[in-house]
Amino acid sequence: MSIFEYNGSAVVAMVGKNCFAIASDRRLGVQLQTIATDFQRISRIHDKLFIALSGLATDAQTLYQRLVFRHKLYQLREERDMKPETFASLVSALLYEKRFGPYFCQPVIAGLGDDDKPFICTMDCLGAKELAKDFVVSGTASESLYGACESMFKPDMEPEELFETISQALLSSVDRDCLSGWGGHVYVVTPTEVKERILKGRMD
Repeated sequence: MSIFEYNGSAVVAMVGKNCFAIASDRRLGVQLQTIATDFQRISRIHDKLFIALSGLATDAQTLYQRLVFRHKLYQLREERDMKPETFASLVSALLYEKRFGPYFCQPVIAGLGDDDKPFICTMDCLGAKELAKDFVVSGTASESLYGACESMFKPDMEPEELFETISQALLSSVDRDCLSGWGGHVYVVTPTEVKERILKGRMD
């Protein structure tokens, strides 16, 4: 078993019309043993920028703490919040810095940039960015997430439709992966509000 699959995870981000959604499962396991069913993978950097970290849970928590530290330094120096593109470059540089003993994480970054244009990207554990205009996926359920998102996604969705689409894609995908699941956690972010919802899923 790969070290990335040790705790199990499923993360997806999707863009809509001047909004985006980011969702993850809630299971924390040690291989096939479930440890917790309320694990938080998605973290808020500021109101228009979120990061979800799939992979090894301990490395994800360490990396998140370092990113919060770097973002606070940026806020003090620049007196403004970081743009999503800038933050993606920061994460990439931080991961590449540790390339000989990497953080075993695959981040998914989603945010609203200038003119409230949604930005999503993912990267591998060495910081190689993969930008997308529709959706990005990460984690042990990524193969089934690709299939579900390819069939369900359509451009310029309104926030409510985007929530339904990303939720159905997540729930149907984690049912096909025994290392992730146990419900879902979804954020839908628009220029004016952030909606957080917990999904109930199969408990087996």
